[in-house]
Amino acid sequence: MNIELDLYHQALSLLKQRYPDGWGGAAAIRTETGKILTSVAPEVNNNALALCIEVGAFLETYKLNESVTHCICVVRDNECSEIRILTPCGICQERLRYWGAEVKVGVTNPENEILFKKLYELQPYHWSGIACEKKYE
Repeated sequence: MNIELDLYHQALSLLKQRYPDGWGGAAAIRTETGKILTSVAPEVNNNALALCIEVGAFLETYKLNESVTHCICVVRDNECSEIRILTPCGICQERLRYWGAEVKVGVTNPENEILFKKLYELQPYHWSGIACEKKYE
């Protein structure tokens, strides 16, 4: 099985386990050493405290001192609805950018296919593409 399909199935498995009924969302990431880490978003009483589904896996990767190579997030409205892939939000794209513009992420698409793109394809004009030098006179 290829990496991207394996990640999809790992996220889907967690989604079904953690959320057998109703809405559900789960993420899976792959590290440079081949580890697959999964996460869900914590439920909160105040939406201002909400975290994205992928954040738990990001933090675990950082704790292990590894790099992310791939990331996917899947959601569904209820146990009878289709599974959809969510492109990382802008904040998560920035979080992933810590590991470089080559990180591959699952993206939303009209055919709902398992489709991955590199971060630089999502943000070809990302601010990190310029070299800033502070010159002192």
